Amino acid sequence: QVEYVTGKWKGVILYYLKNKNKRFSELKKDMPHITEMTLSIQLKKLEKDGLVLREVYGDKPPIKVIYSLTDFGESFKPVLEAVSVWSHEISRDA
Repeated sequence: QVEYVTGKWKGVILYYLKNKNKRFSELKKDMPHITEMTLSIQLKKLEKDGLVLREVYGDKPPIKVIYSLTDFGESFKPVLEAVSVWSHEISRDA
């Protein structure tokens, strides 16, 4: 469904998770223009839609939370790659 990746940030989050599992702080560093609240909301939506897996390690603070692509999220990688190639071609021709 198209709703899986609508909006400004979902595709960007998936792009940054496509090659490496990341902690929240790493994703925030990759996307300095996103607010922490928006990142949190978008990650929850991606998790609910089955694209992102949230794994919690440890049972008392400080806990470690890692985000990764699910198998379903992995199936979106060719689209992410195609958009990346397209955007580089557009910016090169501009």
